[in-house]
Amino acid sequence: MKHIRTLCAALLSTALLALSAAAQNEQPQTREGFEIDGHKAVVFPAPKPAAGKPWVWYAPALNGGVSLVQRKLYYDSLMQAGIGIAGFDLGEVRGSPASSAKFSLFYDEMVKRGWSAKPILLGQSRGGLMMLAWAARNPDKVRALVGIYPVFNLASWPLKNSKAATLADFALPEAEFVPKLSEFNPVDNLQGLLRNKVPMFVVHGD
Repeated sequence: MKHIRTLCAALLSTALLALSAAAQNEQPQTREGFEIDGHKAVVFPAPKPAAGKPWVWYAPALNGGVSLVQRKLYYDSLMQAGIGIAGFDLGEVRGSPASSAKFSLFYDEMVKRGWSAKPILLGQSRGGLMMLAWAARNPDKVRALVGIYPVFNLASWPLKNSKAATLADFALPEAEFVPKLSEFNPVDNLQGLLRNKVPMFVVHGD
């Protein structure tokens, strides 16, 4: 729980500062990059990893980057606590079984590299959908789940404002996708996370 409290404290501190320009800095240079199935992965290891090598898995990691590390309060707090930060760039996916399976390739590689088998998942905006969908399918592999104004419901922003990307990720026409919404929607499939008592912390609003 110490790692979760550290992350929550960093989130709240940053929110109180309204993510001002003073809280931003250039992306740190200490990073490890690799590819899985043609997609870029990036890891920012802590200088002195805590026991078990805990890590925050952040999404979306578009263009092979992790925007979380550009926020000094987040980055410094996690690094000082010995928590690494990592991301895997699948582009604009919406939590389909196929994209979750690709995220699992990244998870498996991280574990092979010695990182904790139970990362803290952190989804920002549509990254929330990516992370919650993976968590719902892998509830025994999640230490905690955090959302920063996350999208969690396929019926809201995804179908209303990014329908083409959503249907492309699920490889289904709308007429077939909508009747199966409750099957795919992560907010309708939280039972595994509840059984595993996975803590969740979500920041929304101003």
